[in-house]
Amino acid sequence: MNTVELYYRRMGTEGATPVVILHGLFGTSDNWGSVGKELAEPTIAGAPALDVFLVDLRDHGRSPHTTAISYPIMAADVHALTEKLGLKDIILVGHSMGGKTAMSFAQQWPDRLEQLVVVDISPREHENNHAHIVAAMRSADLSPGRTRKEVEAHVSSLVKEPGVVQFLMKNLYWKTEEQLAWRVNVALLERELPAILAPIAPDVVRVPTLFIRGGQSDYILREDLPAIKEQFPNSRVEMIAYAGHWVHAQAPDEVVALIRGLV
Repeated sequence: MNTVELYYRRMGTEGATPVVILHGLFGTSDNWGSVGKELAEPTIAGAPALDVFLVDLRDHGRSPHTTAISYPIMAADVHALTEKLGLKDIILVGHSMGGKTAMSFAQQWPDRLEQLVVVDISPREHENNHAHIVAAMRSADLSPGRTRKEVEAHVSSLVKEPGVVQFLMKNLYWKTEEQLAWRVNVALLERELPAILAPIAPDVVRVPTLFIRGGQSDYILREDLPAIKEQFPNSRVEMIAYAGHWVHAQAPDEVVALIRGLV
């Protein structure tokens, strides 16, 4: 399996418990910056600083664009990074697509993990409610001279949730002085979206696992819980009642506390 060298940001105390964090679809490591910063600093109560790694998955952020994407492939990229950095006894955290990647990692390399944290995603197949997002990004005019304001107006015409629009716009950068570009590999994600929405493999994971569920989200449903327990027998589910799918953005203090509680 051909892996790529992933971009990452490191913060915290070298030699402390390593926490590797994986973002979701259309995201970047920047989405977890505030949570990472909190985990990387000791608390007034005396909890230690952690060794935090915020990772850009392939075809996202500053990591390379490729020609193939799947959960085993993305997990292999993350494994190669942990090998390069010499990490062991890792707390591996993943949100949404990153959560499925983390689950796949745990299936293949359980001995590298101390704990697995899956944020608002279940291992099952999920519905395609991203087609309009891909269409908005794919059809945006990024020819030289276009402005961020013009691109944002176009995306907003197809994506009606202002928060999602702002999230997507974080992918837009100046490739040259005159031309904007998406950091995310839109063409590949459009083609491989079925693989991203697909369930992970059915292999049982015995790594201690914490599922963090947004109470206002439908990515982990009540009816998913028995199947989660069967595939992840050493797991527990914590629900943050007022949070939606973007749990780490809507309830960062609670997410930090739950992760710190594993150390």
